[in-house]
Amino acid sequence: MTLNNSGIDLDSGHSCSKMAFSWAKKSFKNRSGFPGEVALEIDGAFCNIMKFGETLIGMTSDGIGTKAEIAERTGDHSTLGYDLIAMVADDLIANGVVPANITNILDVDVLDHAIVESLMKGLYEAANFSKVSVTGGEIAELGARISGWGSSMHFNWCATAIGYVPKGRKPISASNAKEGDVVIAFKSRGFRSNGFSMARKILSGAFGENWHSENFSKNVTWGKALLTPSLIYSPCITKILESDIRVSGIAHITGGGVPDNLGRILKYKALGAELDNLFEPHDFMKKTQELGNVSDEKAYRLWNMGTGMLIVAPADSSGEILKIAEICGYIAQVCGRVTSVPGVRIKSKAISSDDLLYTRSGK
Repeated sequence: MTLNNSGIDLDSGHSCSKMAFSWAKKSFKNRSGFPGEVALEIDGAFCNIMKFGETLIGMTSDGIGTKAEIAERTGDHSTLGYDLIAMVADDLIANGVVPANITNILDVDVLDHAIVESLMKGLYEAANFSKVSVTGGEIAELGARISGWGSSMHFNWCATAIGYVPKGRKPISASNAKEGDVVIAFKSRGFRSNGFSMARKILSGAFGENWHSENFSKNVTWGKALLTPSLIYSPCITKILESDIRVSGIAHITGGGVPDNLGRILKYKALGAELDNLFEPHDFMKKTQELGNVSDEKAYRLWNMGTGMLIVAPADSSGEILKIAEICGYIAQVCGRVTSVPGVRIKSKAISSDDLLYTRSGK
């Protein structure tokens, strides 16, 4: 099975994003000299930075994508708030922006009070975990424009988050990475909120329409495995940055996986990375890969394969970073190093254990 026949084309997605941003960038001049002007465009940015007086503010938007269907299938909507906040808060902290507030948009076909309450209670719990406030939102009834699985309420859910760069600190930029830096991996809990279109197609082909009810393991259905909530990394990364530990770059592992997201913070200086000690993919990831006959090369671009966040830092910072991660309850390990040879090289821990090479134009 290929990415394209699942309805996913990562390269086209990157191209469209680049095109869309080129139009957005033309509007930057509208705020030149006024509060809200773009202060700087960061190499490898996961957000953009605006200036309000002496304060630098970051802003980003994202959503939970088709993970909404997993909640529709299982009837459990209580954890999706973690996915929603993870997608935006972790984008902010990847550029050294401390998340502060989010606003969200919930588009539905018809309203179901119990489902909306479950979503919002989960969002509240995730906000408590990540120390952000939910300061606005919109619920839009769009009728047949929104569809999904089953007969209950169908929905799309997106958010915008803002945060600030603490006084006296600079945003995290890819321009700081250098040869010899180490790469530290933070373990994920599951698929987070990316790659579900492919996963659903694979599992539907293997088990039929009600694949979510099939057992992945003795006490865990496929639906429950895929619903595993995202771990939000921003609280831990915030503590690392508050400790004034030197950090060269941070990559949030979302669509495009490890190679694309690490590549975006290295390629601007023609650097590369050797990753020989990434976390092993979760068992349900490897099983999904096997069922769909997905190559390791594609799997590491489609899914996070066990790693949700990467920190690039000088080698002498690694011990302090790992210590804070442990204190915060996160699992992290040194997984590789930055090299002067362009491209991201991965020692696969998936099916084939191949040595994989990713360049700016793909594999």
